[in-house]
Amino acid sequence: MFDRQPCVYILASNERGTLYVGITSNLVKRIWEHKNNLVDGFTKKYRVHKLVWFEQHQTMITTIEREKAIKEWKRAWKLELIETLNPSWKDLFQDLSEKSEEQNEFRLAPE
Repeated sequence: MFDRQPCVYILASNERGTLYVGITSNLVKRIWEHKNNLVDGFTKKYRVHKLVWFEQHQTMITTIEREKAIKEWKRAWKLELIETLNPSWKDLFQDLSEKSEEQNEFRLAPE
């Protein structure tokens, strides 16, 4: 489902907090890396670990184009995008990781 599926995602530090827009070809693995501070840089420094929005794409090219577009948006537009689909600012990672484990796509811990 999310293994090798290009995605654009938005992480937040908390509700309406600091935002980070990124892309990946393996959403569950990448968010797990952010949450465990394995990704040096912005998300680690500012503790931006909560997955609040994501969008799947068919190709990495369209994913990159969408990421660039969203990064150019005003903050208010990004907040509206998140709140339209995730009004409670729920961390979507847990649901994704459970679905991926059920489908044997990604293991969060070694067996």
